Amino acid sequence: MKTKAILLVFSSFVLLSACANIQAGTEVQAGRRAMLAGDNQGALSYFVSAAQTDPNFKYGSAYKQGILSYVGRSEYALGRLPQARETLEKALAANKDEDIARIYLGLTLARSGDRQAGLKEIESGMRGIHDWLEYITLTFRFSFGVYWDPAREIRTQIQGDLAMISAKDLDWQRLISDSEWVAKRMEEEGDKARHDEFLDRQRDSEGRDNR
Repeated sequence: MKTKAILLVFSSFVLLSACANIQAGTEVQAGRRAMLAGDNQGALSYFVSAAQTDPNFKYGSAYKQGILSYVGRSEYALGRLPQARETLEKALAANKDEDIARIYLGLTLARSGDRQAGLKEIESGMRGIHDWLEYITLTFRFSFGVYWDPAREIRTQIQGDLAMISAKDLDWQRLISDSEWVAKRMEEEGDKARHDEFLDRQRDSEGRDNR
């Protein structure tokens, strides 16, 4: 009897966790659509709700990002820099490899007046994204890796910015703009990669059916 009760409680917990994950996923998708469309207030509302539903939620398959990263980035976009810094630091404490969150922490620090610390985080985040793209496109070059940054636009932009940083001839306005562009393109790149892979698989399937 006791064993059955334990199993029942465990099953209920699993079911509730699954439901929370689905709900958080729906809210994150809505938040991402709002964010990419420039509706930062709407995006923040969705992301905060998702974080309350499932604080451990991660979006993405190949390139995973935690919900706190999305909350912090939306706070940054709305100019809520102290809140953004706190949220992004929490995101990186949970996962130090979240490079988009690291870029936004750097941007937040720079805009808050601490350019030295901000530059360090921006540079680290850019290097992390560049190295991740290199790894994925090489290691999985015969599968999904071929769909990530195929024209090397993201990596080329990063290389240019890293060269500017190394030369110590910083144009801060350009660096901030470029950093925001890199972060947004990486956010869009996962969707684009999945879409292109789906189209290729669909064409291959139709080709086999027409033989």
